[in-house]
Amino acid sequence: MSSGGAGRRRKGQHEEHEEHVNHERWLVSYADMLTLLFVLFVVLYSMSSVDQKKFSELASGLSQGFGAQNAAVTGNLSNLDGSSEAADIVPIDPGQDPGDGASGTDGMTKGKVVEVDRALRAIDRKKAAEKARAATKEAEDLEAIEHKIADALVRAKLLGQVQFTIDQRGLVVTVVTNEVVFAGNRADLQPGGEAILNAIAPALAKLPNNVEVDGHTNQLKAATTFYPSGWELSAARASTTVRYLIGHGLAKDRMSAVAFSDTKPLIDPRDPRAVTMNRRVDVIVLTMLPAEQAALLPSAAGDESKPHTGVTSAQAAAAKARAAAAESTGEFATTHG
Repeated sequence: MSSGGAGRRRKGQHEEHEEHVNHERWLVSYADMLTLLFVLFVVLYSMSSVDQKKFSELASGLSQGFGAQNAAVTGNLSNLDGSSEAADIVPIDPGQDPGDGASGTDGMTKGKVVEVDRALRAIDRKKAAEKARAATKEAEDLEAIEHKIADALVRAKLLGQVQFTIDQRGLVVTVVTNEVVFAGNRADLQPGGEAILNAIAPALAKLPNNVEVDGHTNQLKAATTFYPSGWELSAARASTTVRYLIGHGLAKDRMSAVAFSDTKPLIDPRDPRAVTMNRRVDVIVLTMLPAEQAALLPSAAGDESKPHTGVTSAQAAAAKARAAAAESTGEFATTHG
């Protein structure tokens, strides 16, 4: 009797223990996960928010440092909060507050985008102007070299034997390799060629620029007698010219010889003059400008970028005087018209 009662009590206690099992313990893990997600989003939001004061100071500093003026915003700008606002940004008149016409933080953000864009545009304009000034100065220096060479050629009565061009490489002095300079199919300098190089060398020897000599042949299909092909012939003529210039004052480490055979004609091979004009040696005074500035040399040189007979110092001075007189006359007519 007592043992049966004890059994019932143990069974009751066991049933009572099972009734208090907690089936909602997963809520603890779920709450922890939600808390972590909340913290993550708070951190992300804090990382994406902009310090308006620091941003304003940066924009103002850029604008004042580069002397930017108010300008219209074009292109595809993005707002600082991640949304595209390019369609809403309008030109800003000088003196107008960038935030005029807008309200709240959105108006402030648009104004700061305009201000930074204006400063960046000012930087680009400044860099472009610096490149143009450098190219113009270099073109003037190369023209001065041309004047000195032309003066020497005039004294030697050889000015018509040489052409000048200014391109992105620098000043190109083209010596037409007719019988005066090299004999047919040969790379030995004739007395006439030596006379031309004698006139060119003194002006080149005083320069800091490197000098490249390019050898070219014409497009005739006749076989080269003393060389396997036009490549060897053009290379030999360029090397002969380099050696001669080194022997007349140019530093060896400034010189280089390049062969082009018939691949770079000066004029159309169908032109009757091509037989003599394309058979040539180019003595190039290489520019020291960076490539992006050197690319502006042809436009900075104007008419000097086209093949022409050399301009002497006297001719350049006379042309400058005529231009100054014409400008003065134009100003007088404008003032008293």
